[in-house]
Parts: sequence; structure tokens; C-alpha cells
Amino acid sequence: MSHVGVPRGAARKRRSLALLTTGVLTLPVLAGCSSGDSGASGATAPQDIAVAARNLVAEGGTVNWAVDALPTTLNAFQADADSTTTRITGALLPTLFPLDANGRPQLNPDYLESAKVVGTEPRQVVLYRLNQQAVWSDGREIGASDFVAQWRALSGKDTAFWTARNAGYERIEKIERGADDLEVRVTFAKPYADWRSLFSPLYPKEVTGSPDAFNDGARTTLKATAGPFRLRGVDKKTGEVTLVRNPRWWGSPAKLDSLVFRAVAPQNRTGALAAGKVDVADIDAAAAHRIAQAAGGKGADGKPLAQGPVAQGPVAQGPGAQEGPAAALRSWAVVHGSDAKAAAAALAAREKNRAAAEARVTEQAGLRAYAVRKSLEPAYTQLALNGESGPLADDRVRRAVARALNRQELVDTVLGPLGLPAQPLGSHLALAGQPAYKDSSDALGGQDTEEAQALLADAGWTQEGAVKKSDGTKAGSEAGKKEAGKKDAEKKDEEKKDAEKPGTKAGAADGKAGDGAGRREPDADGGLHIVGDDNKPGDGDPAGGATHVIAPAPAAAFHSSALLRQAGHLSGSGASEDVPSRVAAQDKRPGGAAGAYAPAGTAAPAPVSDGRRGPLGKDGKPLTLRFVLPSGPGSEPLRSVGDKISAMLEAVGIRTSITKVSDESYFKDHVASGEYDLALYSWPATAYPATDDRPIFAKPVPATDGSLLVEQNYTRVGTDHIDQLFDQALSELDEDTAQDLMKQADARIWAAAGSIPLYQRPQLVATDRKLANVGAFGFGAPHYQDIGFKKPQAAGAPANKKK
Repeated sequence: MSHVGVPRGAARKRRSLALLTTGVLTLPVLAGCSSGDSGASGATAPQDIAVAARNLVAEGGTVNWAVDALPTTLNAFQADADSTTTRITGALLPTLFPLDANGRPQLNPDYLESAKVVGTEPRQVVLYRLNQQAVWSDGREIGASDFVAQWRALSGKDTAFWTARNAGYERIEKIERGADDLEVRVTFAKPYADWRSLFSPLYPKEVTGSPDAFNDGARTTLKATAGPFRLRGVDKKTGEVTLVRNPRWWGSPAKLDSLVFRAVAPQNRTGALAAGKVDVADIDAAAAHRIAQAAGGKGADGKPLAQGPVAQGPVAQGPGAQEGPAAALRSWAVVHGSDAKAAAAALAAREKNRAAAEARVTEQAGLRAYAVRKSLEPAYTQLALNGESGPLADDRVRRAVARALNRQELVDTVLGPLGLPAQPLGSHLALAGQPAYKDSSDALGGQDTEEAQALLADAGWTQEGAVKKSDGTKAGSEAGKKEAGKKDAEKKDEEKKDAEKPGTKAGAADGKAGDGAGRREPDADGGLHIVGDDNKPGDGDPAGGATHVIAPAPAAAFHSSALLRQAGHLSGSGASEDVPSRVAAQDKRPGGAAGAYAPAGTAAPAPVSDGRRGPLGKDGKPLTLRFVLPSGPGSEPLRSVGDKISAMLEAVGIRTSITKVSDESYFKDHVASGEYDLALYSWPATAYPATDDRPIFAKPVPATDGSLLVEQNYTRVGTDHIDQLFDQALSELDEDTAQDLMKQADARIWAAAGSIPLYQRPQLVATDRKLANVGAFGFGAPHYQDIGFKKPQAAGAPANKKK
């Protein structure tokens, strides 16, 4: 799905940014697990891929795998490569060091017998020994010439090759054949700690040997492949990329006959699953909940779902859901009423709802064939703080924002209802379970309201500073007297006009009748007046322009409230559908409920404090931050997280102005261009932070035209020290020392408060219940050759392998 973070894989290109659009769902709880490494800590979740031994997987069949769109290129090193490119090339091309379930690169024996550093002085030398059976689909052996061609294309020395950022290749001095054709010897001009990231995926020299072949030849086809599958073709008309079993594959043969990647928009996934058009699809929480409901409230493991707010309600929720008693009664009254036009509209609406309900029931029946696989995605969501200008250019304000956040509450909101480990992420550079992970959030500190307020005050943002400066007119001056006299004259003219209006009672202007603000004397109402109608502290309108509403007496108000609550419960909403929520809002205003009666002369109750600070400002300018969020249909959970963050900031006096923009423009026109103060977005995780994360946290430098060169540091916050630590780690060949340098860099990134990691994102995947070895892979790379349909049980019905 487009909103799912793209796993890093092995392509050395600019990191893909993804939005958080995951929701909440109550599913069976996954127990956290630990890798056992001394450096790894934090909550982790295992893969959920319906593991089955190969001898239990049937031969043959086709799996249809939903992707967001057809890839614009099959060249993973071009700027427009996307998650679909990564997914497809993973089944077609060599990955020398795929990641395991803990996000650690592991040597791939299908392509390598060994790979190691054989020398460090005077130059670092890496010796690869290839699997002697490894060949391209055209029969040619994989060899040193393929390595050389890819290095030359990606080194950056020849600008005719259109490449994205490909760090590491520029450090290579030469590549040559080793002792025989199976050995490839790579010599580096500068030490490179992340050498395992190179040559993955490895393309044949027919693709990387010339600029024309590299730039255009691999966009919709590949001249040769070397994976368990080969490319049959790309059909733009049907939106499908078809792979078939590679007859020249020397490893364990693919169980499937074919693998079809089909373009299905995220919002259409549920319908495609119900119709049996796809077998595997990344889904959101709403779709996952519907699949769980179709299974009788049970998860993929057959256990009942945990109870929670999301699990409540009828199965047929949505447009076709059955209407509640209150709505049904109202509809009956309209249909049998005297208004023929309204009755016809109500009947049409009934028919539409009935058809929608029937369609939904049919969909639910189709969804019973699927299971929801879940894990933690190799990507994390952060709150980005733009430090280029405005209040957030001051590091004290950025740190105040961070100290105001209850990250645990945000994590619980997103991950808790899913049954996934709910623990705030403690690192920018590694995820829980990776050897390099260490919680360095203490460098900034946890939630502390008093500390946040103190930081803001130290930065000059105070409640007094929010008051606008005087216009310079002194009390009692001639100018002041003239202004006051002018206002009195205008008031008298207005009162005179009101008194002359038809139906206006005599004496209304002097406060003896009507509902004017000047009323003080008892009248025929028994010496009662409306609280808040006396211009005393606690009046309903803080600006002094109250709208006065005569309300029922206490007993009548009580019964009215009870009836409204009853109607609300009938409709299932908890509040009357006929009474706007403004009633509750009025009750919460300082002074109590508008229109409540009390003896004349009774002062309005004093405002009740809710523990929040008033607005802060400096020199009359309020402290308000621009909070940009996406507005797409799949972004509701992200907006919910944004609303919670806004409430937390308001509690310390920081106001936010939320702007919702289209998903298409969110990143390009706002995040990347710096048109925001606060934003939520995600980064995919990596096993090579010294290489992949440096451009994300590099200190921006001025360009010749006066602008900032930010690389991928969209927060515009960085330091020289952080850059130095990245540079040292990149050249450090001792893994433990390199990891220690990255942990130091992470602590510095926390202290700079340019981005606040919140949580690792959930991963939800719907799969056909008969499928094995596919689902929520987490960090791990799929073993495409092992994916297939389970063999039928002896006492069960035969599995339908063909789709």
C-alpha cells in the first residue's frame, strides 16, 4: 500500500518516505520477544507468515499479490523506484545479504559461498566467492563483470547514468577477478563499514553496462534475471506484473507456477479480497477488523479477539448497517406521514440501505477465506519539528514540545488495540530487536509539564507576552474621553432605534423589560434571572459579546436532558441526533449552563480550571505552530494522533493550527519544502544507519543562492558533531565500535529535538488461509520460492491451488 513504509531492502537509493495511516484494531495479543543480543532491547514482535515446511506446501498454483500501482521502473537504483519495484526485484534478482527477522544482514548461500574483509592495510579489500551454480536466466554465469558494470554505473563518476543517491560505490577504487571466475575482489579507496549493503540487488551487465540500457532499458523489462522467478511481462492495461517459475534456478525450486502482482488501490482492497481477486494484500485496521468479524471474531490463530472499543457493534457496520431503533422509528414516521415527497425519499433511502446491507453480507462471506497476519513494520513514525525559522528555531521551544508529549499514550492508542507490543521507540537509528538498538531518549527527557513550561518561559514565551500592546491612549486623557463619549452616543442611538421597532415593549431600553444585559430588578418572573446575563465574571462569552438564551426551569431542563439521553442511546450514538453538540459545549463554558435560573443578584460561578495553561505569547504575538496533516481517506488514524498531540501541547500553552492537505501534496509541497512547523511522517528502518541515515540528520548547509541544502533532513536541524559521528562510523570496520558511534549520534539527535520518534508502525496483511510462508514479514525478506498453498489434510477437503 502506498501508505506503508518501504523496507530498505538492499537498494542504495534515497530513502522512501511514507505516511502513517494505520488505525486501531483489537486482535489476538502477540507476545514480545527479544533477540537475545546484549545490544538489543525494547519491545519486538515476531514474523507472522504461517510458517510451513516445504514438504507441506503443494506444487503449483498462482498467487495474486496486491500492490499500490504498477512500478514506473524495474531499476531499483533510479529515483522513481518505489516499494513495488523493491517487492518485484526481490523475486527476480540477487540479494547478497538479505535481512533476517531481527533486521540483521545475513549471507545468502544461493549466491555466495563466502564474503569477508581480507585486508585493511593499506586498503580495505573484500573478497566475494560466488556460488558456482549461480547463473543468469540466459545461462551466463554471474561473475566479476557484473560487479564492475554496476560499480561504474553507480559510482557517480559518469553523469550519463541517471541514478539516485548510491552511497558506498564512490569509495571503491577497483574491482577485479580473483583466483578464478568464482572470486570477485573489491578494493576500497576509503574504508567502508557498510560494504554488505553493496551489489544488492545485483543487475546483469546487460542492464548496467551502458547509460541507455541503465536509464531506459530496465524500466519495464529485464534482459536477464537470477531468482526463483523470471519476468514474463508487464501488462499496463490490466495493471499486472506476472512472474513465472525460473527453470534455470539452481536453488530450491519455487512452489508456485506463477506470482502476479496486481495494482489495487488501498481503498479497494477489501472488495478485491471479498471477490477473490487477490490472495495477499497489505490492509488497514478497518479492513482487518472486517476480516476478523467474518471469521466469527477470531484471529488467524483461531483464538477469540480481545475485547475493546473497536470490537463492539454489529457485524454489518458501515453504509449498509442496520439502522437503530430511533432511526427506524423516525423513518417509519416519515414514510407514513403526510409529506409525500419526504415519504418517497425515505423509501428510496430504505431500499438503498437494504441493497448496501445485502452487498456487505456478501462481502463478509467472501472475507471468511482470509486471515489477518500482523507484526511490526520495519518503519517508524516521528513528529518532525521544523527548526529553520519561527518559534521552533529556538531549541528551547523544540525541547518544550518534546517534553509536553506523552509518547506512551500515543503508542497505546495505535498499537495497544492491535495486541502488538506498545512501547515508545527510543532510537532514530535502529528499531527494537536490532543489535544497534539503544533507548537514548533520556538525552532529551520524558514528559514533564513543569519542565516544558520552564523552557518556554526561558525562551520568552509567557502568558503576559500574549497580551497585545496598548495603542498608547492613556486613561483619562482627552483622546480617551472623546472616544468614550463617542461610544456612549452610538449606544444611545442604537437603543433609540430598538425602542422604535414594532413589537418592542416600552421600557426595553432601560432594562425594565426584555433580556438586555442591564437587567437587575426582579420582575414578573418571580425574582429570577439568567446566570451569565448580568455581565459579571463567568459570563458565557469571554469576549463580552454573549448571546443570551432563555432556557427551561431546572425540572424541565432535567427531564429534557433525560429524554435526549434516551434518544441518544436508542440511536446508538450516546447523544441525540436532533440536538447539536453545542448544548454540551455551552454547559462547559465558564459560568455554567447558559440559561440556568437563579435568584436575582446571584453572581455567575467562577470559571473552573481544567489544568490547562492559557495561551502563551511574546511581544503580543501568540505561540501558535502550523501542524500539517494529510486529509486522505486512509489518514484518519494519523489525524487522530495529531489531535492528541495538539491537546498535549495546548496543556502547556502551545496552540496549534492544524492544516489538512491532500496526500499527494503533503510531502512534496509541505514537508520537503519546509512549509510546516509540525508534521507526522515515517521513515523505513535500515541495517546500515551510517550510510542511510546520514542524509536524514546531516546539518543543512547554505547554497550559493542563499537557500539551504537539506538533503533529506526535512527538519532543518543538525550539528557538526552529529555529522562527525556519522563519518567516523562509516569508516569504522569494527562493528562494535561503529555501533557505539551510532548510539552516541542518536543521543545527540535526541538532544537537538528536531524529530521525536513515537512508535514502530503496525503491519497488517490479509492472506488466503490456505497460503503458507507469506504474511507480515517484519524485517525479514520473503523467501519467494517457499510461498505456496498448503497441502490438503488427509481428512479435509482438497485445497484449491488454482486461483
